[in-house]
Amino acid sequence: MEGPKAAKKRKITDKTIPNVILQNPDFAQDSQMYQDLLEMDRKLDWTMMRKRSEIQDALTRNPSTTRTLRLFLSHTVSGQLWQGGGDITANFETGDGIPAWQFKIEGRLLEPFNQRTRDKTPQRKFSTMIKRMIIELDRDPSLYPDGNIVEWPRAPGHHNPVLDGFTVKRTGDVPTKFRVILYLDHYPEQLKVVGELSNILGIKSESRIGAIQALWNYIKVNNLQDKTDRRMIRADDRLRPIFGGEHIFFQQLPELVNRFLTQPDPILLHYTINPAIPPPERPQAWDVEIKMEDLSLKNRMAAMVLQTKESTQVLTKMDDEIALLAQSLHNSHLKKTFLESFARDPAKFIQTWLESQSRDLETVLGSGPSEGMTVRQEELKRSEFFRLPWVEEAVAIQEGMRLAAKGMQ
Repeated sequence: MEGPKAAKKRKITDKTIPNVILQNPDFAQDSQMYQDLLEMDRKLDWTMMRKRSEIQDALTRNPSTTRTLRLFLSHTVSGQLWQGGGDITANFETGDGIPAWQFKIEGRLLEPFNQRTRDKTPQRKFSTMIKRMIIELDRDPSLYPDGNIVEWPRAPGHHNPVLDGFTVKRTGDVPTKFRVILYLDHYPEQLKVVGELSNILGIKSESRIGAIQALWNYIKVNNLQDKTDRRMIRADDRLRPIFGGEHIFFQQLPELVNRFLTQPDPILLHYTINPAIPPPERPQAWDVEIKMEDLSLKNRMAAMVLQTKESTQVLTKMDDEIALLAQSLHNSHLKKTFLESFARDPAKFIQTWLESQSRDLETVLGSGPSEGMTVRQEELKRSEFFRLPWVEEAVAIQEGMRLAAKGMQ
């Protein structure tokens, strides 16, 4: 048989102190300080809850940042006349001694200037930051009919692994010009803003949502929203050619902005290889800006939202201690009131107390001169009276007495 379950201890959460103590001149300063601390605690809890909600909302939109991508272009040569002192024998079977060169392009993200060490994230590979790359070689097609255009489209799968750079190998000993065309993989996707909309908003490239937001900001700043019908946007002199009329509706803004968005221009890089001379000791470098997800900020925001188990336990323990101290003040106040009343008139106090106890006992047992009707009639009319702690016990006693009397019959 299972033993009776232990009653669950009720947790004390009330941290207020009695008004009598608050109004006591001896404790006025301390009481005011405590009330100010409670008010500050409530404001701080509300502010933290609001900020946590804002951070959680921002995390759903994935924050982005602008980083600098540094591109390195370099080359090496082999089998050239100047490397063999003018006497090189070519082996066409093994490929040794055949004049050739290698062109290499690499990319690396630069670290932010003020980034903390603990906020560093793993470096992304160069190939993950471009959608597509085309390398065009300016060579004589009669001598080199094939391999003058190299294209790399990014595609998922093990056959297309992530890389730090790309290398193009060709044979030849004549100067060759290169044109590298790069399509960067921005996040969010960046589009080119063209036409009059670009001049009005002062932006050349932006995401689709960013362009719509920029136009909406222009409308709000210039107070172009109709006062009566808030769905209607009125045109000023600059927007009238774009709107094609005097007004449009708010839901037409995305369609309007889409007409002025096109694919962005690619990054163009030019490079020249001259196999007749030694290659430069250092690679050529170009810096380009790329929009990408801000993982370090996202991780910091996520860490702020998630509360650790240790901090939660510490805060709960402190709240419990404060509540216990406040309850101790309540008990001390009741004890003080009891003793002061007894000290003023002991005989009257005992008589009043006995009458109160007798009335309570009669109410519980349902007996006495008035058969339990010593309670004031107005109290019986209130539902709160029947929710008092002793009601359940009184019902149990009354039911026990009824069953005992029934068993004796």
